[in-house]
This record gives sequence, C-alpha cells and structure tokens, in this order.
Amino acid sequence: MRLEMNTFKTVVASTPLVSIDLVIKNCDGQVLLGERTNRPAQGYWFVPGGRILKDETFDDAFKRMTGVELGVELSFSAALFLGPYEHHYSDNFSGDEFSTHYVVLGYEVVLDLELSELPSEQHKSYRWWDVDELLGSDLVHQNTKDYFGERTNQ
Repeated sequence: MRLEMNTFKTVVASTPLVSIDLVIKNCDGQVLLGERTNRPAQGYWFVPGGRILKDETFDDAFKRMTGVELGVELSFSAALFLGPYEHHYSDNFSGDEFSTHYVVLGYEVVLDLELSELPSEQHKSYRWWDVDELLGSDLVHQNTKDYFGERTNQ
C-alpha cells in the first residue's frame, strides 16, 4: 500500500523505513550498481533496492523489488541474506528539510543481466564494478561500500 504524499512525508520524518537492498553479482564476481536519480543518495552509485510497503510480505516485497529494479522477479530462495544494515541520510525523497533513516535487509544474488535492459526509474545508468574499484571510488556511496568491507554501521 502506497501512502498519500503528505502522510508519507510525516512517516519519513518520524520513523525508520524498512527496506531491502540487492547486492547483484555476475558470474565474474562484479557488482551491479546504478547511478541514482532520486534522493536520498542522489548522484551516487548504489546497489538496487527499495522499501517494503505496508502489509507487504517479505517474499512479495522481494519479488516486486527485483521486478521493478532488475526487470526480473526473483524469490528469496535465489538470495543469500547478508544481514541487517542501517542507513542514515541528511535529506529525504522530497528535499532536505528532514532526514531519512532506513533499516535495511541486505541480500546477495548471482545473476548475469544485460545492462541495456535494466529499468531506468531509479537509476540513470548502470555498470558492473569490481569490488576493489567500488571500494576505492568517491562516486560510490558509503552505504553501498559497507556491503563489501568491514561492518561499520552496526
């Protein structure tokens, strides 16, 4: 269930959101990142993902999210649970008058995807990154780097 805009602003300003992030690796061990078009983390390279909707089961959320973010619906059986993460942003989807706080469930999936066929709603472009390259890049958001390095957000 999607909330009316003013109600959703109140929720984001008042509570943490629960989301799923998708660490997608191809058969060569490279990681799929997209350059974000929306706040928060706008302009950074980030793993695909999104929030769980009210009354949505984990499995339904995972299928919806992989369909929207990757163009292919997957179930939990295709994924490895990486653990819980916490993401804090000084801005939010509508501006910078309040912060955003996510409790994130990270999942890894091995999947070869054709970049040109990926949806462009949340990311203006995609590319495959070697892990060492993404860890060393200022273009990749720290919350994405945390999936590959020492857990600093727990």
